[in-house]
Amino acid sequence: MDSGAYRGSRVGLRGREALSSDTSVIFDLENGFGSANGTLDTPGTLFNRQAWIGLDAPWGETRFGRQYSPLYIPFKGGLDAFGAGTIGSGLNNLSKITPYTDNALTWISPTIGGFTVTGMAALRDPGDGNGFGGYYTTANYTHDALQLSYARQQTHGDTGLRANLAGASYLFGPVRAYVALFNGDGGSPRYHDDGISLSASWAISPLARASLGYAHARDRSGQGNNADQFSVAFEYTMSPTLLLYFTAADLENRGAATFTLRGVNVTGLPVAYPGAPVRGVQVGMIERF
Repeated sequence: MDSGAYRGSRVGLRGREALSSDTSVIFDLENGFGSANGTLDTPGTLFNRQAWIGLDAPWGETRFGRQYSPLYIPFKGGLDAFGAGTIGSGLNNLSKITPYTDNALTWISPTIGGFTVTGMAALRDPGDGNGFGGYYTTANYTHDALQLSYARQQTHGDTGLRANLAGASYLFGPVRAYVALFNGDGGSPRYHDDGISLSASWAISPLARASLGYAHARDRSGQGNNADQFSVAFEYTMSPTLLLYFTAADLENRGAATFTLRGVNVTGLPVAYPGAPVRGVQVGMIERF
C-alpha cells in the first residue's frame, strides 16, 4: 500500500485578498502526508510541499517562498499522457528534475498571444554562502489543438543538477498525442542521461480515458546503462471529486542501470540487481475535497 503514486496526498490552505479590482495578495501552505499511516512526508516539516506568499496583478504573478519547481507539475505533467504520475509515466521514471525549491522568487507571466513564461531564482540556504542556489525557466505556447513547451533548470552545490525538458502535444479528436525530450547531468547519485517519451491518451467517453506510452533513456557516460519502458493506464471519473485508475508498466534496464517504477511520492519497486527489469501494476484512487 502506497500513499500518492498519481499525486502526493496533501492538505493545506490557499487564499487571496483583493487589494484592488485587478491586484490581490495570494498565498499557499501545502502539507504532504502519508494517507496509509498519517505521517509527515518530511519529518519535522509541516508545509513541506509549498509555503509561499505573492501578488497576482495585470503584469503577472509573483511568489516568494518554498514552491514547486516550474519544471514539475503542471509543466512535466503537460508533456505526458500519464500526467507524470503513477508507475506508468516513463517520462517521470527515466528523467530527473528538482521538484521543490526553497527560498524561491518566481514570476509567472500573463498569457500574451498564446505564450506564457515562468522564471524562478532560488537563494541559498543559510550556511551555504551567498548568491543563487539555482534558476529555472519555462516557456509554453498554445494554439488551438497544439501545445509547445520548453523548460530548463540549473541548480548549484554538491548535488547540483542541470536539466532540460521540451515537447509538444496535439489533439486529434478524442486522442491527444505527446512527445517529450529530456536530458540531465548531476544530482546524487549522478544522473547523466537523455531520452524521449512518446505517449497518447484516448478519451473513450467523458468519464473514461485510456493511455499508452513508451520511453527510452540513454546513458550519456558511454557505459550502456540504458532503459526502456512500456506502459498502459485506464482512468474512470466516478464523480467530480473521485477518480479511479489502473496502470501497468514494464521497465527494461540495460547494463548496470537501476531505474525503477516510482510514481509520485513513492519510493518505487526495488531493483533486484543492476540491470534487472522491473514490472508492476497499480490500482488506486484520488479523492479531492
